[in-house]
Amino acid sequence: MDKVTTQIDNRGVAQVTLNNPDKHNAFDDQMIIQLTDAFNSITANPAVRLMLLTSEGKSFSAGADLSWMKRMAGYSYQENLNDAHALAAMLKTLHQIPIPTIARVQGAAFGGAVGLISCCDIAVASSKASFALSEVKIGLVPSTISPYVIAAIGERQAKRYFMTAERFDPNTAMQIGLVHEAVDEQLLDDKIEQLVGAILSNGPEAVAAAKQLVFAVSGKAIDSPLIEHTSEIIAGIRVSGQGQEGLNAFLEKRKPNWLKD
Repeated sequence: MDKVTTQIDNRGVAQVTLNNPDKHNAFDDQMIIQLTDAFNSITANPAVRLMLLTSEGKSFSAGADLSWMKRMAGYSYQENLNDAHALAAMLKTLHQIPIPTIARVQGAAFGGAVGLISCCDIAVASSKASFALSEVKIGLVPSTISPYVIAAIGERQAKRYFMTAERFDPNTAMQIGLVHEAVDEQLLDDKIEQLVGAILSNGPEAVAAAKQLVFAVSGKAIDSPLIEHTSEIIAGIRVSGQGQEGLNAFLEKRKPNWLKD
């Protein structure tokens, strides 16, 4: 059985699904490889405009699979390093997907699952979701996921939840920036579809460029090189085919050509 499945609809929306519900979609080396392959495939597919990260069953993901953890306990340092590199590569691949990514979170999201959520551009949780960075409970640390989690929730919140391993609810997850919204479970798919519709109504190239703009600007000093770079970006987009179509459609009070009736 594939532990990860991918479906692409006629709108160009790819749904990548964690598909190991009997084990609460817990991570192991096989799932990491399959996720990496799925993310690389989506990155290489120009027909895909947006990716949803979802899961089957009651849990989003319960973190590391127990059988995998038992194997890791017997690994050498080099084997553990290789294993960590594979996980880190998967997370980086997800983080760098050039199109919008949305995490749909239901049930438990523990350990590495919090890393997956942090790597996505947008995250929406069910009111019944629960979260934990639980690694220190078993004498470990959330190392490979830490750059993405800290970017999502900030250093001070990360210190608390990295060190306490306490569970927190969707409202707390929203307050600290891990998820954007927390909605009743029966409204989760409606909220996801609302976000999908909002993104698909915008210029595809502009949406991708907006995502790259955040990467280009975040953490940078507002100096002459940055001002020049951002000026070049908007100038280039204004004269691009899609930029011209969008501006002309707005001025002519018609739909742009990327909107289908």
